[in-house]
Amino acid sequence: MNALATVLRWPRLEADSLQLALWTSEEVAAATGGTASASFQVSGVETDSRDVRSGDLFVALKGEAMDGHQFIDKAFANGAAAALVDRPIPQPHIMVNNTSTALEVLAKTARIRASATIVGVTGSVGKTGVKEAIFTALERSSKGAAHRSIRSYNNHVGVPLSISRMPARSKFGVFEMGMNHAGEIANLTTQVRPHVAVITTIAPAHIENLGSEAAIADAKAEIFEGLEPGGTAVIPADSPHFKRMYDAALVAGAKVISFGSAEHANMRLLDAIPDANGGSLVTAAMDGHRLCYNVAEPGEHWIANSLCVMAAVHAAGGDMGAAGLALAEMGGLKGRGARQRVPVPGGHALMIDESYNANPASMRATLAQLGQTPATRRIAVLGSMKELGDFAPSFHAQLSEPLLAANVDYAVLVGPEMVDLARELGKGVANTLGKPLYFAHCENAGEAIAALEEYGLAGGDAVLVKGSNSVGLSRLVAHFGAREG
Repeated sequence: MNALATVLRWPRLEADSLQLALWTSEEVAAATGGTASASFQVSGVETDSRDVRSGDLFVALKGEAMDGHQFIDKAFANGAAAALVDRPIPQPHIMVNNTSTALEVLAKTARIRASATIVGVTGSVGKTGVKEAIFTALERSSKGAAHRSIRSYNNHVGVPLSISRMPARSKFGVFEMGMNHAGEIANLTTQVRPHVAVITTIAPAHIENLGSEAAIADAKAEIFEGLEPGGTAVIPADSPHFKRMYDAALVAGAKVISFGSAEHANMRLLDAIPDANGGSLVTAAMDGHRLCYNVAEPGEHWIANSLCVMAAVHAAGGDMGAAGLALAEMGGLKGRGARQRVPVPGGHALMIDESYNANPASMRATLAQLGQTPATRRIAVLGSMKELGDFAPSFHAQLSEPLLAANVDYAVLVGPEMVDLARELGKGVANTLGKPLYFAHCENAGEAIAALEEYGLAGGDAVLVKGSNSVGLSRLVAHFGAREG
């Protein structure tokens, strides 16, 4: 049989009859109740005119400080095929009463039309990395028919935007959900309507607004409220708030898969040993079977993350072998563990970019990782941890312990909240090797760059850069990463 005959005999699937375009003007108008100015098709949806690509539908959102309609011309200059607007424009468009509401309705339509298995991910730490690993595994399982929210599109705009981009042919969808206040996840999860709801971990992120870790656990557990009937909750067995999350999942009618090293964990860690490339070789057990796989990302927190990924992929009906390959091949994400070699006198320094976010739990985890990283000198550039409220002074001061345990040689502390850590280190404390920890306290990223330049990086150094995104330490990473060898 020749190749043409083989192709012609290839079995057709129901999804093969679906259009290749993401949306037509008729579909957008029907979904939103809007009026189309012309007939068109779009291949994407975007709310930021700077990120518009050829063929996108630009959604002109109105915020408190900015109106997207001001950037209509820029969006079309960047290749937009049409726009979703609340006023007439000369370019192809859909006219609606409220563009924010229209985006949510468009997302609802996208969620209904795709017969995909949906995974929702939240948690205090690690949700973006876990989301990416689950997506990579499911993309392998489905031969490219998986969709996910990009970057950290996890709020009241990012979630509906991400759902509206889901092709009708998708077999899996993976969406991240974030929150600052109670009730926010509850709203997002009703849009996502996951079949699998994942909580990575509970830590004192956003504790300023919620008051306690228990309240944070309750807010994260809101993700179970949107579960589809017969859905599965994936929760951390080692968390002190396990029972709280478990009970919330049962109230929502969910099946529960827990992960961790605790005896009661369904996906249970049996062993983890360092591998030659800085990651780990993990052995776990589930349903009477043993799993053995490599995790490329270094650090104990990624061992726990890997168990979460495996549990979620299992719950979604994905391929566990594909999940193992995804974990073995994943590199760090920009701002969340990406590693780069920076040319310096005497060779290269390793820069670990964790500049996107920070809370007490993730600070401790990444400092422990730095302590295990082979290096001539270890340097930590630490930015303020935001949204800690009255807890901020104690949480910042307590970072002295993991700093010293990691045998850091030099620390650059950035931001006014770091004054409490500077005060603690100023007492002349020594690390586990009996050496003093030298440090500088800077007000902003510019001063931090100058302090690190003055200290002088050398070949063999390992530099951890971590802080809340608003501190702007990505600027420091870009500064040193732009050096030419």
